[in-house]
Amino acid sequence: MKYNGLRSVHPDAQIGKDVVIENFVTIAKDVVIGDGCWIGPQVTILDGVRIGKNCKIFPGAVVGAIPQDLKFDGETSTVEIGNNVTIREYCTLNRGTAENHKTVINDNCLLMAYVHVAHDCILGKNVIIANSVNLAGHIKIDDFARIGGMSAIQQFVKIGAHSFIGGGSMVRKSVPPYVKAAREPLSYVGVNSVGLERAGFNKKKIKNIQDVYRCLFVKGLNTTQAIKTIKKDLTKTQERDNILKFVKAAHANGGMMRGLRAL
Repeated sequence: MKYNGLRSVHPDAQIGKDVVIENFVTIAKDVVIGDGCWIGPQVTILDGVRIGKNCKIFPGAVVGAIPQDLKFDGETSTVEIGNNVTIREYCTLNRGTAENHKTVINDNCLLMAYVHVAHDCILGKNVIIANSVNLAGHIKIDDFARIGGMSAIQQFVKIGAHSFIGGGSMVRKSVPPYVKAAREPLSYVGVNSVGLERAGFNKKKIKNIQDVYRCLFVKGLNTTQAIKTIKKDLTKTQERDNILKFVKAAHANGGMMRGLRAL
């Protein structure tokens, strides 16, 4: 553990090996920081924060502030951060509320500058959120999703795995896996084929995913018709079933974004 200059670290905080804590950092009592982390200047880490190994937190970030939720009544809750997470300048990550009791950022995530993650959000692994994105409470973002800068995501929305949301988007409905989403109101604009290729999906899998979304979003079918067509005519694959499961859950919980629209 290396301390550089002035800092305020509570003696009961649990600090791992080879952690660097820079100038003017505040670390509260009920904090756990894993081995190999770097805590940059003027970072504030408050009670209830659990940080894994080899994380980097850049200047001005505030991790573990109480929720900005009028229902919060002082209950014990946490912010749980996995391994190899990067939190850039002036991000704010709030603790959970009684409903979920935790806000979670899983392994290998990158939160760029000025990102806000509200109470009870759950981010999967390898999620990248660009600058100045605001997440309201109770949002779930699945593995490998990408959120463009200046976007705002409404409470209780779910973002599917390997999806890509264009910068400046207003996300009011859930976004299914493997897609690109943009425009206003937010709509399907294609399959995230570049992201899928980078993640190791072969061309056959990508084509199968495209076939599913043609039924859901391009052919003019309603959701019930599209699901029947997909189940009847398209090959059963893990990706197909992931999409159908997501669609069913989304329609039971606030709805899903629109299909392809003419400009």
